[in-house]
Amino acid sequence: MLQQILHLLVTVAVDIFTLLVLLRLMLQGAKADFYNPISQFIVRATDPLLKPIRRMIPGLWGIDMASVALALLVQCAGILLLTLLSGQVLTNPFAYLLIAIFNTAEILLQFYFFAIIILVVISWVAPTTYNPAAVLLQQVTDPIIRPVRSALPDMGGLDFSPMVVLFVIYILRSIVMPGLLATLGGFL
Repeated sequence: MLQQILHLLVTVAVDIFTLLVLLRLMLQGAKADFYNPISQFIVRATDPLLKPIRRMIPGLWGIDMASVALALLVQCAGILLLTLLSGQVLTNPFAYLLIAIFNTAEILLQFYFFAIIILVVISWVAPTTYNPAAVLLQQVTDPIIRPVRSALPDMGGLDFSPMVVLFVIYILRSIVMPGLLATLGGFL
């Protein structure tokens, strides 16, 4: 029972910190408002580990590669801790990186999925209210919704782009990623 509790605590802590690092990366990519109180929290929470990594890893094509590296490092450390807690060790070091990539992608897709659902509900319930969290979610999800919105024909004021993006995320999470993991799992 203690092992299960430790497993849960490690998983939650690693996933939350990975999400914070990914949110920082998304905020930079979306050029979101860094004066938003939630943005300020994300920056302060990730700075202690991100600043030293930034000295070693430069950005590439406008992408903060230090944030990507930190997210993967946190996931690798979490996977190592979980395997040690369970009494097992993965023999192939490449397996840690591969599982870290899939976990990070899953966290990213899960965030987008729930962020879009929250924005849709807010647009139905309270479309004109101001909330810093809603503004931040709008800014972060806009880069993936905007291209779909511009590709869809005008539907008389109804916006179906969130549904299309949710459907694509669902396909990625339920079909593509498990298929890739099963395929690559044979090489580990």
